[in-house]
Amino acid sequence: MNFTRWSARLPGTQRRAARDDHSAVPAARAEYAQDETGSGPPQDGPDAPATRPPASALEDLSARDILGQLPALVALLHGPEHRVAYVNDAYAAAFGPRPSGVPAAEAMPELTELSLLPLMDQVLRSGTPRTVKSRKVAGGSSYTVTCTPVQHDKDKGQERGVLVYAADVTDHAEAAERLRTSERRHRETAVTLQRSLLPQELEQPDDLRIAATYQPGGTDAAVGGDWYDVITLGAGRTALVIGDVMGRGVRAAAVMGQLRTAVRAYARLDLPPHEVLQLLDGLAAEIDASQIATCAYAVHDPNEGLLVYSSAGHLPILVRDEDGTVHRAEGPTGPPLGTGGWIHTSGTIALPPGSTAVLYTDGLVERRSEDIDEGVAALERALSGAKGAPQVVCDRLMRSLNITAEHDDDVAVLVVQHPARTGPVAELFHNASLDLLGGIEAAPRARAFATGVLTSWRFPVELCDLGVLAAGELVANSLQHGTPPMRLGLRRTDRRLIIEVTDGDDHLPRRRRAEPADEAGRGISIVATIATSWGSRRTPGGGKAVWCEFALPR
Repeated sequence: MNFTRWSARLPGTQRRAARDDHSAVPAARAEYAQDETGSGPPQDGPDAPATRPPASALEDLSARDILGQLPALVALLHGPEHRVAYVNDAYAAAFGPRPSGVPAAEAMPELTELSLLPLMDQVLRSGTPRTVKSRKVAGGSSYTVTCTPVQHDKDKGQERGVLVYAADVTDHAEAAERLRTSERRHRETAVTLQRSLLPQELEQPDDLRIAATYQPGGTDAAVGGDWYDVITLGAGRTALVIGDVMGRGVRAAAVMGQLRTAVRAYARLDLPPHEVLQLLDGLAAEIDASQIATCAYAVHDPNEGLLVYSSAGHLPILVRDEDGTVHRAEGPTGPPLGTGGWIHTSGTIALPPGSTAVLYTDGLVERRSEDIDEGVAALERALSGAKGAPQVVCDRLMRSLNITAEHDDDVAVLVVQHPARTGPVAELFHNASLDLLGGIEAAPRARAFATGVLTSWRFPVELCDLGVLAAGELVANSLQHGTPPMRLGLRRTDRRLIIEVTDGDDHLPRRRRAEPADEAGRGISIVATIATSWGSRRTPGGGKAVWCEFALPR
């Protein structure tokens, strides 16, 4: 206990003006030494101050006087039972007087509330002071407490003891708690904002099983810019999106929300992946040229068993085969979005039945202490042994790469499985196709083929009739406006019937209102009326595909 530190605050004491006679440092300027009579520099005249009584030196005060006048709480306890020897006035004012000679466990319940009794035992045994900060008692006050060992006097037969010194820090503790509460609310608001910009419920295509995980980074209030999305394009095709706006904060989240909305709009155009990123690149520069964003956009076509993808500075897609072999999408990767002047290209990677694809952001694999390629390699090893449902795979990957609530970066993971169906479930999925050579016999041949296939698939009569009508109209439209080669495709899933016609002409049809006198122009309108949905797209090799879907009765 540094009593000299407190001496200037005690009544009747003053700081020493100079060091002792052995000190080489003179007295401070404007300070004068006083003798025992209190004399100083002479002052003449009627305004001279009255002579003050001599001040008490620190050596004239007893330890009890000093401790009794301290603003902090002080208690002195002796022996292994910590019997009360002394409490100062501040302690008595805070907790009431304490009887001498009684063990602290009985007479001082506040020490139990502060969990000090075990600490005092350690101090008594080790002879080392210990301090605990901001401990709260039942009344709501908080104290920072220091327990200091007091050595015994063998000649007087005194026991060793502990001096408990407690400073009231209630104001500081309440301010810190208010700050923590405010930060916690900001954090919750930020995470709510981030999650509201992500899909509230993932679309679940017929041919794929999908799960996603998002975890905000750290415990600060700044939101990140990671996002993912699943977009059904029709005709059984599905778009998969993963992206990351660099940086943190509301600005990054705002850019992320705009990019995600734009991706969904561009996806509805049913463009190839590289064209979607080309449009997104220009938009990103207009939104905020100072924000860097990466994105990977992939399209799955169940008829081909492929993922067609394009990447703008994003990490490679990983695909795990049924036997555990992991492949990395090695296609060309362009620069991040918003840089401009780059022509993006598309690549392909196989996604056969029984395989699993993983799209992820850099927070999953990037560590400050290692190269990011090492993190991707660690993810490959974890994926090779990850089996089960998509959500199970998500959780296993997060655990394998040590992603916890304290992780310092946002993490988004999208797991896509193309299940291998066997048994009764496989009977719900069928494909059939017919090449059309053109000519007047093409339409009747297509209707006969559709009738036979839909009947064999045991559809209700009404649905068979609608399917045959739609197939005839799409083929007739292709014969009139398209060019060879032509192909009719029928596909059944557990939830819908898909009819698609492809040809070599790349002019997309549009629905229009036919006048009563027009002899043509009603085919697409008829299809749009009887089908659940319809659409068209350009095919990679040139040409187009026009499709429609019918929802199956449950």
